[in-house]
Amino acid sequence: MSTQRRTVLFLYNHDAAHQAAHIAGVMGALAESRPELDVLAATGSPAIETQVRSLITPAQGGAIRWVDLSLPGWMNGALALLNKLAPVIRLARLRRHIALFETADLIVSPERTCLRVRRKLRRGMGNTAPRFVFIPHGAGDRSVSYHPELAQFDYFLLSGQKVADEMVAHGLAAPDQCRLIGYAKFDAVGNGGPRKLFDNDLPTIVYNPHFDPHLSSWYDTGPAFLRWVATQQGRFNCVFAPHVMLFRKKLHISPEYKTARRRPEIPAEALAADNILIDTNSPALFDMTYTNSGDIYVGDVSSQVYEFLRRPRPVVFIDAAGQGADAYQFWQNGPVVTSASDLAEQLADWRETGARFREAQERLFAYTMDIRPERSAAQRGADALAELVDAKS
Repeated sequence: MSTQRRTVLFLYNHDAAHQAAHIAGVMGALAESRPELDVLAATGSPAIETQVRSLITPAQGGAIRWVDLSLPGWMNGALALLNKLAPVIRLARLRRHIALFETADLIVSPERTCLRVRRKLRRGMGNTAPRFVFIPHGAGDRSVSYHPELAQFDYFLLSGQKVADEMVAHGLAAPDQCRLIGYAKFDAVGNGGPRKLFDNDLPTIVYNPHFDPHLSSWYDTGPAFLRWVATQQGRFNCVFAPHVMLFRKKLHISPEYKTARRRPEIPAEALAADNILIDTNSPALFDMTYTNSGDIYVGDVSSQVYEFLRRPRPVVFIDAAGQGADAYQFWQNGPVVTSASDLAEQLADWRETGARFREAQERLFAYTMDIRPERSAAQRGADALAELVDAKS
């Protein structure tokens, strides 16, 4: 066995920090339980590093080697316009730091942009190249969750049996490449109780549209829905909590669906309404503040619905692309509508809706999230990575 210190690199290479909680706890647990390993956090910006550090203990943070992948200011500026259309800054960070990635034994990532690095290292290093480990940033059911490129990962640390079954069914992984660890984000940020977001006791809707221009309800239904909510003072509160990337750009492009659309602005009626809380950019969008605190979830294709359903409650989905109610497994958790008026009708009986779908919610949550109270997902993930790095040596 080699005596050289082995390196497990955790990659946080995004424009925002919304994926960090899916792997940070695993990283902290590995650094704490296996101090002989060189556990390295490679972050896309100082802001992301700050967020990652907030998700682990100071002792864990002190046991980790931190590397800032930021580009020089002039390079960020030169790429800023193109970055509105494609993730060119993320890709440039990867190219600039290829020598760092060569030194790792395992590279852990919550997204697939890093596979460009894997292909390059495989060409140059052959079988001695780092193994790449995927921990998904969510547990959703749409096609991008099972993109063909994911087959290039060497191992998969997954939230539950559903995700493993789908990875195998899509031909992305063999069963022996998959490890069930639970949902590490719950360990990192999910243990806070509900917060009182309004100074009344009215039921609170969490409206959580995705950013994808083909699948998101925001483009055609969202503004009308918020206008309706603004007329419901005395009946409902609403938190407008879109995917953090929705308001990062005015123009959204979906390579998967070959669609581009300009994002609508928030209507003036919603901005002025006392019963609507609007948040387009804070950490609360991805730290479970709103999914823990809402009474009703309204969404489309975001896997955050499973975070909401950690505690079964009413959910309603908006089918923006006319795919039909059977398009996704997670749409079995509540009724599916196609317009703001249909949505308003469903919300009239929201308590009955919650009772009607509770059994389905509990069944699908258990299939999606392999929760084991005796051992956290972070610890299980650290155990799995330790096993993999030991096997590689």
